[in-house]
Amino acid sequence: MKSCVYTLLLLLSTVPVFAQNKDDLFAPGIAPDTRHGFILNGNAAFDMPGGDMAKRFGNNYRLGPALLYKTSANWLFGAKFDFIIGSKIKEDSLMFNIRDKYSATSGQLYEFINSGGERIGVPVYERGYAVGVNAGKIFNFSKNHPDNGLVLLTTVGFIQHRINIYDKDKSVNQLRGDYIKGYDRLTNGSFIEQYVGYMYFSDSRLVNFTIGIDALFGFTQGRRDYLYDVRRADTKQRVDMLFGLRGGWFIPIFKRKSEDLLFE
Repeated sequence: MKSCVYTLLLLLSTVPVFAQNKDDLFAPGIAPDTRHGFILNGNAAFDMPGGDMAKRFGNNYRLGPALLYKTSANWLFGAKFDFIIGSKIKEDSLMFNIRDKYSATSGQLYEFINSGGERIGVPVYERGYAVGVNAGKIFNFSKNHPDNGLVLLTTVGFIQHRINIYDKDKSVNQLRGDYIKGYDRLTNGSFIEQYVGYMYFSDSRLVNFTIGIDALFGFTQGRRDYLYDVRRADTKQRVDMLFGLRGGWFIPIFKRKSEDLLFE
């Protein structure tokens, strides 16, 4: 993972230099104006957890939309929503009081004796979301491509995650109704996230993307009054961290001086 991050940082540092040299060689003359308008963004991230998050979950993915407004001075303002998806659960004590004592758990599947006396497997997943508002700036390195450059973006908002126990047929009596809430480890709270990457708008109007690294710090708390398996409340303060590689593909909707909207 570290080698991937170092390689990405090296590539990001060389892109502006290459772009500037190319501009000087092939595109001399009057530099174009910086554009402004809305940016519709779909992004994805691969995360490694840290802090209390690493004690409960393995690596995960974040997927979601974002909306930004870019000013003519390359400032960015907007909002984003991420779904959090994972399949590795590290809670050894999870449902140990009701699952089959011969159950072979892999962090993804737990076995139970259902109401019909049959042994069944119940999968468990990490599920959650993060929603927030953000602000940042693009630092440009090329006078002939004033919209492109290094981007710094800070997001603050609300994050929630839990263990999704997927008893599809509702055949385990102890997991029916509100009983399942005594096992799902529902947790939520505020977060702050910092993204550092490169933002590129192509002249062809087809290739527009961002790629970089980010770090999320969640200041959360368990929200269940009682956990049946460990026989205690789950209201502890937590620090949940996610460190990841993020990429996004976007559609800029910029306004020209003629006041016509240009979909790029």
